[in-house]
Amino acid sequence: MTAPMADTALPSWPRTLVVVAHPDDESFGLGAVIDALVRAGSAVHVLCLTHGEASTLGASIDLGVIRQRELEQAGAALGISRATLLDFPDGGLADLEPQVADAVRAEVSRVEPTGLLTFDPDGITGHLDHQTATAAAIQVAAEAGLPVLGWGLPQAVADQLNDEMGGPGGPFRGHPDDDLDIALRCDRESQYVAIRAHASQAVPGSPLWRRLELLGSTEWLRWLSDVR
Repeated sequence: MTAPMADTALPSWPRTLVVVAHPDDESFGLGAVIDALVRAGSAVHVLCLTHGEASTLGASIDLGVIRQRELEQAGAALGISRATLLDFPDGGLADLEPQVADAVRAEVSRVEPTGLLTFDPDGITGHLDHQTATAAAIQVAAEAGLPVLGWGLPQAVADQLNDEMGGPGGPFRGHPDDDLDIALRCDRESQYVAIRAHASQAVPGSPLWRRLELLGSTEWLRWLSDVR
């Protein structure tokens, strides 16, 4: 049996709410998708739940402040309408699931989005903050009857990344091609500008750079809700 062909276009959403856990998730992870949405006329709002202050990259006493500035600069590069940055503890979202859902619920009420964009439920790398942010987005979208798109990785790309990082059992999680609903051909120019704005995190040799190389000019997404 031949696997179904993925769509090649994003939905036409007048307003999109992006839900992420850390500054740079919107750029390294979703930057090309956000850029495509903006180019298509969507007003994209980003809800970032933490300041990313627990990162070991570029660590300093002012890292949360630094990463806030980086998010602002990256948002400008991507054409984001507004970025809302909250003060949940970096690395601690899983212990605050009801409060995280309340925060997403409040942002949905304020933005009134047509749809939500977030990470895959496995968090791409199994990161609990990513998983909690996505779970809250899915929960609140279901309450509001809104569609949710999740950014995912093809299994072959996840396997290659894990192999290069030391073998099977690595952090990257992927999906068979027929589990991915949209194969988006994208221009990464604005995404690379946004990534460079996150200077504290965009270190040479990061697997995040390698992921972009392996994906080339295509990003993959899948529907995380029954609403389309």
